[in-house]
Amino acid sequence: MVKNVFGRIYIGLIMLFLYAPIVVLIVLSFNNSKSRAKWGGFTLKWYSELFDNSIVMDALWTTLSLAILSAVIATVLGLLGAIGIDAMKKRNYQIMLGATNIPMLNADIVTGIALMLFMVRFLPLGFSTMLIAHITFNIPYVIFSILPKLQQIDVSVYEAARDLGANSVKAFWKVIIPIIKPGITSGFLLAVTMSLDDFIITYFTRGAGVNTLSTVIYGEIRRGIKPEMYSLSTILFLMVLIVLVMSNRASKKQVK
Repeated sequence: MVKNVFGRIYIGLIMLFLYAPIVVLIVLSFNNSKSRAKWGGFTLKWYSELFDNSIVMDALWTTLSLAILSAVIATVLGLLGAIGIDAMKKRNYQIMLGATNIPMLNADIVTGIALMLFMVRFLPLGFSTMLIAHITFNIPYVIFSILPKLQQIDVSVYEAARDLGANSVKAFWKVIIPIIKPGITSGFLLAVTMSLDDFIITYFTRGAGVNTLSTVIYGEIRRGIKPEMYSLSTILFLMVLIVLVMSNRASKKQVK
């Protein structure tokens, strides 16, 4: 009984530290005062000013399109890479696993500078270089989301589909993909999240005149964060929350 009480208090403290800053951010987005220490009444004017701010809205569109495009391409490439790695012999499998881990463990600033130096040799910095950079650092996350699902597959299921007349492509789409679908979905969502969250690699590969939300917010820190940023952060948090709830409901329906 005592252990259960202390366990709940401990979990409650963890949740408090995790979500208290987000709750404060949401409350400030409805605060009529620009002061963070004074409540000036409930208002929605920061949301209206947010949608009237062309710089922020352009950066939002760039951020979302970059995140979706890079996540889709990284998911396809990561799926193919995971299948290839899973089919390797043990020694080559371990080597490729270690090589895939390096971009995840490497410091972002090293990856960002390396990608900038490499791309500036062949391409002008801009949206395309940002897209390539985001695809590059998203692929390992997709691979490690899909690999565990591939290792759970019973090979006899695939062989049974082939024995029943399905060719290799049809057996792959009808048998393998449904089994590893949760891994593909989680890899895609993780890639979207990592792309939305990234600043350092984006900063080094974006080029002049191209901005994402992270670079716009970084530029405003020197002048002071405007209350519209609170509204924008609240909207993004709610979007992520909705996507998370929908994906969890979809996975529960698949289990049933």
